[in-house]
Amino acid sequence: MLRSILKNTTNKRISLLSKQRKNIHFQNASPTALLLKNRIVGNCNYSTSSKASPNNSNILTSLIPGVLIGTGLSLGTCYFLGLFDDDDDANYQSVMPLDELSPPKYCDDPNEETEVIARLKAVLGENPDNFSISPEEIDSHSDTYFTSHHATKEQRPQIILYPHNTEQVSQILQICNNYSVPVVPFSGGTSLEGHFVSTRGKRTVVLDFSRYMNNILELHQKDLDVVVEAGVPWEDLNSYLNDHGLLFGCDPGPGAEIGGCIANSCSGTNANRYGTMKENVVNLTVVLADGSIIKTRQRPRKSSAGYNLTGLFIGSEGTLGVVTEATIKCHVMPKHETVAVIPFPSIALAADCVSTIVGEGLQLNAMELLDDKMMKVINQTGSTSRTWLEQPTLFFKVGGQDDDDIKKQVSMLEKIASANKAIKFEFAKNDDEKLELWEARKVALWSTLDAGKKLNPKVNLWTTDVAVPISKFASVIDETKKEMESSGLISTIVGHAGDGNFHAFICYDETQKPIAEKLVDNMVKRAIDNEGTCTGEHGIGLGKRQYLLEELGDAPVNLMRQIKLSLDPQRILNPDKIFKIDPNDHEH
Repeated sequence: MLRSILKNTTNKRISLLSKQRKNIHFQNASPTALLLKNRIVGNCNYSTSSKASPNNSNILTSLIPGVLIGTGLSLGTCYFLGLFDDDDDANYQSVMPLDELSPPKYCDDPNEETEVIARLKAVLGENPDNFSISPEEIDSHSDTYFTSHHATKEQRPQIILYPHNTEQVSQILQICNNYSVPVVPFSGGTSLEGHFVSTRGKRTVVLDFSRYMNNILELHQKDLDVVVEAGVPWEDLNSYLNDHGLLFGCDPGPGAEIGGCIANSCSGTNANRYGTMKENVVNLTVVLADGSIIKTRQRPRKSSAGYNLTGLFIGSEGTLGVVTEATIKCHVMPKHETVAVIPFPSIALAADCVSTIVGEGLQLNAMELLDDKMMKVINQTGSTSRTWLEQPTLFFKVGGQDDDDIKKQVSMLEKIASANKAIKFEFAKNDDEKLELWEARKVALWSTLDAGKKLNPKVNLWTTDVAVPISKFASVIDETKKEMESSGLISTIVGHAGDGNFHAFICYDETQKPIAEKLVDNMVKRAIDNEGTCTGEHGIGLGKRQYLLEELGDAPVNLMRQIKLSLDPQRILNPDKIFKIDPNDHEH
């Protein structure tokens, strides 16, 4: 009898919630309630099908204690936590498949939008210098020439905000979270895969840290770390550190700022010696979607206390939280450094040289590869003060404590290069020669673009990267080069040879875009097929979401999605980047 009553009561409750679940109002709810919303309203199946289910007895068993105790609250709590779902496991799963999500719901009420803007402006003191709706600034915060995934005309934010401090960022996110307004963090705007596209259009707010949150806060020289805000340009930081005999370990593209470096886990030519951004951050100050402010850890050089929250946010592309401050590791500048340039008959021999260097344990500050096409383009455009052999060429930075140390390393490097059939060995004997020899590496990108524009002033440049195990470096580059050369497009390759990461620069016009797309697609899939990654340092953004799935498979990406929902239940932070968060998102 009791069992029958419970069953009938359960079915009535399920039926009622099924009818009313869309009317449940979570707009001003706590983060916990919002998470439950995603679980209950969006993700759960409230079917009352009479088909056999192994969970029916479990449901009743779960309910009986609550009834016997006589509290409706217990029943309601069990109900709210999903114990009445057809599939118990769905409520406790560790991953979140895309097809089990409902579409995110963002603010689309004009009156609420007006109220949001008014409240955001109030946070910033109603000062017009602290926000902008000018078309020029809206456009510059939506798209750039160099990105490979351009925004549409509709993908423009409604306002750009320029906060002054972490507390203002917290207040802004509280408001946006309460009203379900998408937020896109922005710093230098140099990312290449559509990272800051406002995919949700006019509903979106952009947070730009470059105007006011660009301060170097404190240098701890004895501890070899420095505290900075998210909008500090990395070149400015490096210049500041150089004055103290120190350097910033990463060297991404010109114009990049620390917030973006962290978001994309940048690296650059120095990664071989000093590591990527993941190895160069001590702690972060992060504002979460609901406005909560956290500091991921204190300032020790190492810690085994709790989860590695610092690592969680590095490379998350602004989808989990907004970084406002960071403590960055500093490195002591080499007391002496020279540059060596070594051309080889083939990519394979150059790669063999790199493998030998790594195997011998020779610690060099940088190991860069420019292919023969790149060397030819540099000569054609007159980008440097000298003419180069048009062969695959390795560029090295060799550092040491004194001249004897440098001489020993140069001697060892020359022997290894000779054993791998180097055509020529040249190293700088003074500062002028050092600048001259490294110049070709610095102008690689611009030389390729100049060569393309000479043929067609309206040319576009596609810049992309992959990374593979060093043992696969030569074969993957060779296959990529052959396909690029047969395409008829101006294209060059530059690689961070020490860590198996290489970039392709491809010039194309709009009629040639399908050719460029095919080249990039094959290059990425080739890297993945060779146990590599679809990106070594550029990040995923919008442009490489499908490749992330191909590289890792569904389960790891579904886990990332679950982490995203745990920290950002309303999906307001940089929506649609890295992986899909909307089952109605059918863009490749």
